Amino acid sequence: MVAPAFLLSELTTALVIGFYIYLPFLVIDLVVSSVLAAMGLFMLPPSLIALPLKLILFVLADGWLLVASMLLQSFAS
Repeated sequence: MVAPAFLLSELTTALVIGFYIYLPFLVIDLVVSSVLAAMGLFMLPPSLIALPLKLILFVLADGWLLVASMLLQSFAS
């Protein structure tokens, strides 16, 4: 009976980590599409502008270190 509790705990931690990683990228998508719509650039795909911004954010925030440290913290607790 310990295995289902462990599985549930790990899935909960994984979903929280995934949400924390996904949220800034969702905000970037919303901001870029709103700015492009406000400028009247409806034919320009928002992903063309948002992808480089997402990559820059991930690199500047040291994303791989954050992901690895959160995974290690989840196993430590």
